[in-house]
Amino acid sequence: MTPLNNLQFMPSALIKLIESFRLLPGIGPKTAQKLAFSTLKMSTQQVNEISESLLDIKIQLIFCESCQNISENQHCNICIDDKRDSSIICVVEEFMDVYVLEKSGAFKGKFHVLHGSISPVNGIGPDEIRIKELVSRVKNTPEIEEIVIATNLNLEGEATAMYINQLLSNTKTKLKITRLARGLPSGSDIEYADETTILHALGSRVNINESI
Repeated sequence: MTPLNNLQFMPSALIKLIESFRLLPGIGPKTAQKLAFSTLKMSTQQVNEISESLLDIKIQLIFCESCQNISENQHCNICIDDKRDSSIICVVEEFMDVYVLEKSGAFKGKFHVLHGSISPVNGIGPDEIRIKELVSRVKNTPEIEEIVIATNLNLEGEATAMYINQLLSNTKTKLKITRLARGLPSGSDIEYADETTILHALGSRVNINESI
């Protein structure tokens, strides 16, 4: 992170707050300063509420034992929903991808969150993400019939998809492994796709061995 310059005239507490905001993705120096000054204008109660909310997500939220999504309980609301199709699992990279897919309303199965993708350049291998948990889940859950790999369509996402396909191909004789297809352009992230694009991609998924 580029160091802040010409802020020596500011109180140290304000400089620290600006630097804290800059830890968030997509927040540059000017935006961080704007957020910090906006915080100054808030009431003490409003600032306390924000502070408590930040602490709560670290204290109260855990990972679902089944799908690795964020949850307040041992199992998340999606996993315990009897109306969801337990035979199909959609594998995504991040928590945000779950909510994007859910917003589309096109997917009625369950999820598995990897917590990232394989990226040798960044020192992230298969053991650094939740692939082992996925393999164990597939092996120990007889009703699972299809795995929809919905990793991002970039180099890391494709490498992760191929690796998962290789691991799962021999776990069950009739396991169907598919990949999101039409609607998601190469190099794109699911997080930024609109609902219509997601709907088309889910509806036209293809067998992963045919798409690679």
